[in-house]
Amino acid sequence: MADEKLATNNGQVAQIASIQDFDPPKKPKTNKYAIACSFLASLASILLGYDIGVMSGAIIYIQKDLHISDTKVEILVGILNVYSLFGSVAAGPTSDWIGRRYTMVVAAAIFFAGALLMGFATTYAFLMVGRFVAGVGVGYALMVAPVYTAEVSPASSRGFLTSFPEVFINGGILLGYVSNFAFSKLPTHLSWRFMLGIGAVPSVLLAVSVLAMPESPRWLVMQGRLGDARKVLNKTSDSLEEAQLRLADIKEAAGISEHCNDDIVQVPKRPKGDSVWKELIFSPTPAIRHILITGVGIHFFQQASGIDAVVLYSPRIFKKAGIHADHDQLLCTIAVGFVKTIFILVATFMLDKSGRRPLLLTSISGMVLSLMLLATGLTIIDQSEQKLVWAIALSITMVLAYVALFSIGMGPITWVYSSEIFPLRLRATGCSLGVAVNRVTSGVVSMTFLSLQKKITIGGAFFLYAGLAALAWVFFFTLMPETQGRTLEDMEVLFGTFWKWRKTARELKEMKKIEKNGDDNGQIQMGASTTPAISS
Repeated sequence: MADEKLATNNGQVAQIASIQDFDPPKKPKTNKYAIACSFLASLASILLGYDIGVMSGAIIYIQKDLHISDTKVEILVGILNVYSLFGSVAAGPTSDWIGRRYTMVVAAAIFFAGALLMGFATTYAFLMVGRFVAGVGVGYALMVAPVYTAEVSPASSRGFLTSFPEVFINGGILLGYVSNFAFSKLPTHLSWRFMLGIGAVPSVLLAVSVLAMPESPRWLVMQGRLGDARKVLNKTSDSLEEAQLRLADIKEAAGISEHCNDDIVQVPKRPKGDSVWKELIFSPTPAIRHILITGVGIHFFQQASGIDAVVLYSPRIFKKAGIHADHDQLLCTIAVGFVKTIFILVATFMLDKSGRRPLLLTSISGMVLSLMLLATGLTIIDQSEQKLVWAIALSITMVLAYVALFSIGMGPITWVYSSEIFPLRLRATGCSLGVAVNRVTSGVVSMTFLSLQKKITIGGAFFLYAGLAALAWVFFFTLMPETQGRTLEDMEVLFGTFWKWRKTARELKEMKKIEKNGDDNGQIQMGASTTPAISS
């Protein structure tokens, strides 16, 4: 009887099964292998973070030991950013030539040499040579880590994973601050040498970690190694279906036929270097021009809003706020590093849930407010003849608030966004250009802060940074499309209409909805047509 009932209702069962196919997909589990790859790659970013953090304290003792002027201090602190240009520009072609993975080894080896040179420096000129070598290593690391992480990450968690480099920059800054505090009790001529020389340790850890990492699947496809790319994608995707889709998208971007499934294939000739620059700079399509403006603009505004002035010169800011002992200033910088690191960890978990735009715009709004209050507090302290506890408390609180607000949006999203919007054929070069602008702007900010402070006061300097941060808010609100949830190969369609991108996004959303409804209706009709007539 039961069998008969089942038989008579067989069509209904088939129809129900087909309708159940349209249930919302379950949220994919976190891919631990992709997390491990991103974690190891992002160790490269510790190199920059450590140098920023350690130099903020080491410079106090370098100035005392080598008897250098404030102008030389500015140059020494900021010149690494200019030197890193050589590394970031060279990293694009290098990573296309030897792969993302081994480019990280190059970065680690160069920074290792630079850290040792700085640690053993006996004169200002010798120290500058060490800064040059370390700067090249930092440039390599800054460019390759976000690119590698973006290329191994599944779309569902790309924001989370691609923010890892910024997490490690903050971790490196905190380590640098702790190193300053730990070695501050040594004799002056030894303290700064230990602070800088110990920076060789993270570079060794990076070089060793590369042994456990796979190569980027996108780079493997560009080399015609489809078999190797398929293995990596199977491990770093949320499902085998997604791995197949990602491989198909990468093959299309590389100009390989979708029907070509051999392990080793011949890749169509790619544009030479001059053709890449032509497509990116000299005669770009509207979409590429929009991508370039947004990708480079986000790097410019990240640094122009004054983050390196706060992080590198925090001991001087605290001194201006009324904390005079070197030891106490360094202790306060540890608080800055701790707050920065905690809030960047919060941001990593919000990026794929909240999207890029809401976090970024909220972050910049808070930065503008905190910079204005910091500038106000420092101006009042500067002009007051007596100690104002409330103004000191306001200034210290606003430094901590500013670095916290920077870390929940502007800090990580710069690296996430710029590494995901460039098309595959232009990604390495585009990201190199973004990093170059980032480092130049950082260099200008860090090499002019002390001079700016003397010209327009320390409060005036922070009012200027607040104005630039407000300009950044307008720029991002106007020109920056949301990229959350899109695959890397599907980014270009969002760009090209500049301030009219919202209309484009709405049209794309409507097209997707129509396609989905069409597919759903077709499948429901198929399910219904297979339902046999039930005899009474």
